[in-house]
Amino acid sequence: QVHLVESGGGLVQPGGSLRLSCGASGFTFSSYAMSWYRQAPGKERELVAAITSAGGVTNYADSVKGRFTISRDNAKSTVYLQMNSLKPEDTAVYYCNAGFTLPLGSWGQGTQVTVSS
Repeated sequence: QVHLVESGGGLVQPGGSLRLSCGASGFTFSSYAMSWYRQAPGKERELVAAITSAGGVTNYADSVKGRFTISRDNAKSTVYLQMNSLKPEDTAVYYCNAGFTLPLGSWGQGTQVTVSS
């Protein structure tokens, strides 16, 4: 059974940084691309960043390019999202999922990121 656990969210001031983690189990993590999504209040969930199974290719939403970095550690079955220069509009619940352009599995509980002074 696919199990995804996101962590690392919190309250941060504009311009600050956070590093999110997503631990995965129940599938062969190293065989799948992984992605981070976010959902802000009143908005649809959107794809933020994606990384291929070996980590060689990444893709980012225009709104986070140059500020966010996705990475993975296949030995730990974990995908990360380093978020720098955070803005209030980055406030959302962040989720991870398998897949590069579309989510392949069920959703975890997510981790709340709030950017506010």
